[in-house]
Amino acid sequence: MSIKTYKNKILLILSIPLVLLAICIGTSLGSSNISILDTFSILANKFFSVPLLDGIEPKQVSIIWNLRLPRVLLAFMVGGSLAASGAIVQSVLKNQLASPYTLGLSSGASLGVGIIIVTGASIPFLGRLTMPIVGFLCSLITMIIVLKFAEKVDRGLSNTTIILVGMVLSLFFSATLTTISALASDKMESITMWSMGSFSMRGWSYVKAGIPFFIIGILGVSFYFKEMDVLTFGEEAAKTIGVDTNKVKRRLFLFVAILTGSAVALSGTIGFIDLIAPHVVRKIFGSKHAYVIPMSVVFGGCMMIMTDLVSRTIVAPSELPVGAITALIGGPFFAYIYFKKSNCKRYKQNKKNIGLYNFSTLSYVCSK
Repeated sequence: MSIKTYKNKILLILSIPLVLLAICIGTSLGSSNISILDTFSILANKFFSVPLLDGIEPKQVSIIWNLRLPRVLLAFMVGGSLAASGAIVQSVLKNQLASPYTLGLSSGASLGVGIIIVTGASIPFLGRLTMPIVGFLCSLITMIIVLKFAEKVDRGLSNTTIILVGMVLSLFFSATLTTISALASDKMESITMWSMGSFSMRGWSYVKAGIPFFIIGILGVSFYFKEMDVLTFGEEAAKTIGVDTNKVKRRLFLFVAILTGSAVALSGTIGFIDLIAPHVVRKIFGSKHAYVIPMSVVFGGCMMIMTDLVSRTIVAPSELPVGAITALIGGPFFAYIYFKKSNCKRYKQNKKNIGLYNFSTLSYVCSK
């Protein structure tokens, strides 16, 4: 076992207490702070029937169990789903700036939810979960349309074709949603607030609705770790060793639709988590997807918990949209990746044209 592999396994094991700590911090802090020790006691009482510590009031138990814990768990699932989806899309499309939103999944889900908000429709046996389920289904349908259109244009399902079709559909769905919002001006505020992303008033019913999609998506992707590793060397190399690249792409993108669609439907549009988390994880763990995907889930989930914590405490008792906080972080990060990528391309071109010169500065940038 190499030193790198040993280090990655140790970090993977240490990520478990990190997740528990992030959940406890997110659950303890808020407009009325509850100590971490009391939070541990309340959770132990609920899960293992351990007696509560002295001094803990029923109000505190209700705040932790009914309000904060489901919100924090949902934030972790949404962040983990988006981060894993981002890692898959970046790997398959071989583009550090790619994300599930590039494929139009967010716009598809937003359009479906926008129609539900405007019409006020509700499926009786789903109740308040009508909107999340419809958002997920619309995202899944969008992914299928993208793959079908891309296959019609290019039977090889090239990365460029998939991105272009996704961007076209994204623009079309966004324009359609804008038109619907303009025609139903009384519902515009509701649509806008949902599109900015929030975990406010999300109870256990939302957590229960999200768990099946989260488990199916992550487990489904885990069967394709080796194929994803091979795809990083290029489609031609993958085909030479017997990998059906088109089949693998379709299945991976469907799992991306499951993860992203459910996340967007449950929380609204929250960007940049799917861009930041995979990039950071690859810098630490390398490109092996057996580590990249699980650690993207951990890093993305913990990052979303902390972002949600900031959004509900920085202007307490009011709340800021989570999407606004992630955009403030993700915007500069996106610019950093873009300009670094441009510098790398310039360095490689200069090195190709003038092979004798030592472009030390650009070489340093590309190596980071």
